[in-house]
Amino acid sequence: MLKTRVITALFLLAGLLGAVFFLPALGWLAFVSIVCALAAAEWGGMVGFSAGPRRAYAALLGLLCLACGMVAGLHRDDTVAPFGLVPLYGASALFWIACVPFWLRKRWVMPGNRTAALVGLVLLVPPSLAMAHLRLPSPWLLLGVMAAVWMADIAAYFTGRAFGKRKLAPNISPGKSWEGAYGALVGVVIYGLICIGSVGHGLLDGPRGPIAVLALAVFTAVSIIGDLFESMLKRQAGIKDSGTLLPGHGGILDRIDSLTSTLPLAGLVALWLAR
Repeated sequence: MLKTRVITALFLLAGLLGAVFFLPALGWLAFVSIVCALAAAEWGGMVGFSAGPRRAYAALLGLLCLACGMVAGLHRDDTVAPFGLVPLYGASALFWIACVPFWLRKRWVMPGNRTAALVGLVLLVPPSLAMAHLRLPSPWLLLGVMAAVWMADIAAYFTGRAFGKRKLAPNISPGKSWEGAYGALVGVVIYGLICIGSVGHGLLDGPRGPIAVLALAVFTAVSIIGDLFESMLKRQAGIKDSGTLLPGHGGILDRIDSLTSTLPLAGLVALWLAR
């Protein structure tokens, strides 16, 4: 199993880096739209859609992502700040910050297919567009944001294994601890401050420093919330993985759960800095 996971991870990393650095803007937008469609197919299966509606839903979300991206100008390399994405990013941020924490606390069950379809749209389309958006200034910006999420996962895992005693959400994800969450926070803040400081432009001067720390803390919290949300839905559905597309890793949703919650926030920050 470990060998399979490592091989799959290497192929995923090589494919991601190749697409990020070498595809033109339109090609990258098409790529993330396909990822959105594949993730939507997994989402449909997880919330109980039958085969026909599941395929139709996946195609719809993939095409919607592509269409929204082209309207916002994400298919052009000269697009600087696609402010038309603000409503989508805002809806996503509102969902993750104002809705999901209560959902997790009450452990609500998805009430029906219409709600599941709407939640899937908010869950998948904004982060897919954010992937296309954040690559436009520089591929390194997108990779840097994604690396912050990976840093949170890695720091939480090792800190939790070493010091974890108090369960974070025992009824949702028994392996996660408060100590792991604190480790993720410290890891992301240190990583983020190093990255921001290396960029320069006075982004940490004066009151901007504490604001940056607060933003990184919120980013970490939302990353954990995204992970917990998918864990809860998988537990309610009685499945271990969202799919089988990635040998040793499960499905696409299993790999992007924290990215779905954090990428739109990063998109909002990028647009705020570009205003």
